[in-house]
Amino acid sequence: MTRKFSGEKLVLASHNKGKLAEFSGLLAPLGITVVSAAELNLPEPEETGDTFEANSTLKALAAAKVSDLPALADDSGLAVSALNGDPGIFSARWAGPEKDFAMAMRKVEDGLQAAGNDDRSAAFICVLTLAWPDEHMEVTRGECKGKLIWPPRGDGGFGYDPMFMPVGRTQTFAEIAADEKKAISHRALAVEAMLAKCF
Repeated sequence: MTRKFSGEKLVLASHNKGKLAEFSGLLAPLGITVVSAAELNLPEPEETGDTFEANSTLKALAAAKVSDLPALADDSGLAVSALNGDPGIFSARWAGPEKDFAMAMRKVEDGLQAAGNDDRSAAFICVLTLAWPDEHMEVTRGECKGKLIWPPRGDGGFGYDPMFMPVGRTQTFAEIAADEKKAISHRALAVEAMLAKCF
């Protein structure tokens, strides 16, 4: 049975400041305070899953157990059709320890060139898990389809945003205003589904 969230505080199982700002903004209207795993000095668990779902649940459960609070975790990435869904769950790892996304975007583009077809379709995928300390979990998924452009454009957003153009748009995620991106992003769709389900 679906469980409803009834507290005033939850942990975001992430050390990413961009994600913290995004989730805090989405949950603030509900009177929910979001604290990050970094603020609580929670360790980042190793992402050993082979799907977005597996990694998302792994992170949420780890944070919920250590903090004794409900925890929200997302696992998200860019799935490129011509690259058989890569970088997928390895999207962050493609940027290396330095989080060099210019290099990661170049790697994607090189892969597309090597694939030798004209398919530049891709999707940003986000799987969200809300976990409680007693191990109950609720999971939702959001997907934003689009195509990849080269060279990258825009200086907003983060990660692969400068090369991703959502369907029906002429601007990349890095060129679209933050509020507008928030309304259509994979993360926003997963959060919307989670809010409808549990809040």
